[in-house]
Amino acid sequence: MNATTPKLSIRNLYKIFGTDPKAMLPHVQAGIGKPELLARHKHVLGLEDINVDMYAGKITVIMGLSGSGKSTLIRHLNRLIEPTAGEILLDGADVTRLSHDELRKLRQSRMSMVFQKFALLPHRTVLDNTALAPTIRGEPGAGTRESARRWLERVGLEGYEQHYPHQLSGGMQQRVGIARALCSEAEIMLMDEAFSALDPIIRTDMQALLLELQRELHKTIIFITHDLDEALRLADHLVVLKDGRIVQQGEPQEIILKPADEYIENFVRDINRARVLRVRSVMAATGGTDGHDRIDANATLEDALERAQGAADHVFDVTDGGCVVGTLAMTDLFKALVPRHARQEDAGGS
Repeated sequence: MNATTPKLSIRNLYKIFGTDPKAMLPHVQAGIGKPELLARHKHVLGLEDINVDMYAGKITVIMGLSGSGKSTLIRHLNRLIEPTAGEILLDGADVTRLSHDELRKLRQSRMSMVFQKFALLPHRTVLDNTALAPTIRGEPGAGTRESARRWLERVGLEGYEQHYPHQLSGGMQQRVGIARALCSEAEIMLMDEAFSALDPIIRTDMQALLLELQRELHKTIIFITHDLDEALRLADHLVVLKDGRIVQQGEPQEIILKPADEYIENFVRDINRARVLRVRSVMAATGGTDGHDRIDANATLEDALERAQGAADHVFDVTDGGCVVGTLAMTDLFKALVPRHARQEDAGGS
């Protein structure tokens, strides 16, 4: 598979919960909504016509409020939940058509999962929990245990190998969960609200750890969250769900700057735009001018504000890999800090 071919593709995916979901599918495809389907037919619409491409080595974040369908969606990828209709293509092969043996191999070897509630086996040591996947595959022995030790060291748990889960804090237990997923050597990591049960400071540390590991390992990660700040920090590709439907998806910077509708605008209204937005998203793609101050394309607008020391007439040459790729005028930066709805309201009142 090349860089332009998705590792995972979800195509026309539907999930309806109830006694006869197949019979309800035509109603949903004809336009009946979630409330009406429940009121008239006593079925629950979980997912409606989901289409997403997920690329190798990237983090796809699926986010939404409670009941949006995000956890239902991730559980389709390894068929913990069976779809009502649609395809889930892994390297071009449809996961929904795998036999029981093929599905078991997929779960054991190609996809690992990190849960919100840690899901560690309480009667096994930290080392044995970490080595669980290769042990289930029939690969016990010194090599497997050495691999488990290496991953525990990598996530900062060296010395805790013989402890049991109840002897660890929540953050430490989640580190074991990540080490276990990595020890499986799976190419795809599914992370369902993996950090949601953690305290804010520990949660931030875990996000930093995940990004550090990702820079080294380049896993294909599908991450579920209801927290926008977490989504914006982690995502290469962001998918926003509401009532089982995709409201908007794309590069996070683009979603912030060009929200598709009022729902997305309300979602991003209160974020710290200076801390989230990158210079590359608001620069002018024109040649630089000798003598301008230089700033990296991936620097935040907050970085640019500090560098410019508040000077409204400051102009940066924007660089990427040492080459000038554009310019950033502080006037354009200031405009980007104002949400679109506020600019429209101001224009309407002037």
